[in-house]
Amino acid sequence: MLAALEHFAPHHQELRRRLIRCFLAIALTSCLAYLGIERIAEFLMQPLFHAYPPLHKLVYTRLTEAFITYLKLSLLVGIIFSFPFLIYQVWMFVAPGLMDDERRLARNIVFWSSLLFASGAMFALFIVLPRMLAFFMSYAGPNLEPLPRLGLYLTFVGRMVLAFGISFEIPFLMFMVSRAGLVSAKYFARKRLYFYIAIVVLAFLLSAGELTATVLLSLPLFGLYETGILLGRVFGGKKKEQEQTG
Repeated sequence: MLAALEHFAPHHQELRRRLIRCFLAIALTSCLAYLGIERIAEFLMQPLFHAYPPLHKLVYTRLTEAFITYLKLSLLVGIIFSFPFLIYQVWMFVAPGLMDDERRLARNIVFWSSLLFASGAMFALFIVLPRMLAFFMSYAGPNLEPLPRLGLYLTFVGRMVLAFGISFEIPFLMFMVSRAGLVSAKYFARKRLYFYIAIVVLAFLLSAGELTATVLLSLPLFGLYETGILLGRVFGGKKKEQEQTG
């Protein structure tokens, strides 16, 4: 037992250092985001104002709501902008146990996973969000005046951006499980219909039931799913061939 603990101790210390660096990165980027939080909030409000021009400002009903909302938004922005560094720290923790070619592959994974996350976030912010807001604000009329709350609106936008960013990681996750030999690319191809149904349900939930947004999210996720199958066949197959020849 003691021998096992002594063997794990260096890994524990390394994990501790990596986690501290991740927390510091998030704290630093969150503090920087808070310095310009009013401009960030104003930027995120613009799609709502464009969707319903008569609306010029949001409201808050609790004394602490604006302060707490700005803190949450700063933390979310900090996580988003520190995401590549976080992935890099995960790679640095795993890298000592990888072969040289796998280390080079891990660098590409860090790059592409960050790119996919950023693509999903921008897709949500610039394409899906304006259409969703236009649909929701279409219910306003002479007898129904919208009074969106600051906290609820920014939380809604933040969660949607984060959810879309994570959803766009589908090829990355499929590639990883194929590379690790847990699930083959052929399995994803055979179960394509079931995964497509799951994607549509996920898109429907993320878009709060708005059909246009559901379609806008489902189509790129279908393409990303097929990309994940292709990556699994190309790189997963190479790994299996190396194991068979070895």
